[in-house]
Amino acid sequence: MRGPLHSAPVGTISLAIGEPSFDTPNVIRDAMLKALASGATHYCDQFGLMPLRETIASDERRSRRRSITVDDVLVTHGASAGLAAVILGVVNPGDVVAIEDPTYSLYADLVAFAGGTVTTFRRNQNGELDADSLHDAVRSARLVIVCQPSNPTGAILSSSDWGLIVEATRINQSLILSDEAYASLIYDGNAFTSILDVPGLETRGILCQTFSKKFAMTGWRVGYLLGPSELIAAASVVHRTFNGSVNTAVQYAAITAISDAQPDASRMLMEYAERRVVMEDALSSVSGLEARTPAGAFYFHCRYADSRDSTGLSRAATAAGVLVRPGREFGPAGEGHIRLSFAAAPEDIWEGIRRLSSVLDMSTERE
Repeated sequence: MRGPLHSAPVGTISLAIGEPSFDTPNVIRDAMLKALASGATHYCDQFGLMPLRETIASDERRSRRRSITVDDVLVTHGASAGLAAVILGVVNPGDVVAIEDPTYSLYADLVAFAGGTVTTFRRNQNGELDADSLHDAVRSARLVIVCQPSNPTGAILSSSDWGLIVEATRINQSLILSDEAYASLIYDGNAFTSILDVPGLETRGILCQTFSKKFAMTGWRVGYLLGPSELIAAASVVHRTFNGSVNTAVQYAAITAISDAQPDASRMLMEYAERRVVMEDALSSVSGLEARTPAGAFYFHCRYADSRDSTGLSRAATAAGVLVRPGREFGPAGEGHIRLSFAAAPEDIWEGIRRLSSVLDMSTERE
């Protein structure tokens, strides 16, 4: 279960929060002001503003060989509300939901809220999906949830990984929900395959997307679901019950994000790539921490050499003035790890890891 988000104490450096340090680009903020000035202050369609749904459908089908219409799109209060709408919309008490371990904790929280049961699968030492654990986890699954690039590991699903998922879920015809919040943050020319590009999932695959990471719009709370219209309709019932329609002026700003803020998104991606190198360099000087270089997102999932559990280590880090995420938060397989975010400014990355290093050094001396 995730803890509440609190402001860091004065002088504390946060490498814990998955939030860009950038402000939302001016072109998007200006669009919001223009929308408000024009009177966009009323309710809109529960499925989302039609021009935004049209823009999303057009943008998503541009490079794909499949038909995507506005009926396949639901605008949501960020990705979190989108995830809740799908999980609460399709999972009944007693249903099995398969998720990766480790992964974003909200999935298991929502499954528990729906009365479902979680099974887990994992990756092997090469970072590929483990076929045996996947088959075991999805054997009776109503829903399979994947996060790619992964929070917390930054791993992405290869075409062979997707092939395993399609084959493992073929008999049961399990629904697949792909959280692709970090899909715009891919490094080193790595190939990224969206669920929308996977053959065999056209009728049972659902994409959850957000404007938060790509466009630095975390506080705006706007995202969307895209999938078969009947599944989107089911999710919309939950969304309108719990959330209602999304802020109208924000949706006009989201249109501008897609149409005019791609250069800003590219600039931020370049900066993240540089910060990834900064964090990798900083970590290389710290004994007792090791991590696979992430292919995407903006996290390092670090294994540590320390006797404390991840919650204890994160508390010690907080006392030393740096916030990190305990690996246990992301599932049992996350224990023995901490998650570090390189969405922070470079100088904060260096200083934060220096403070973390002092905690690990103190632990080594104590042992």
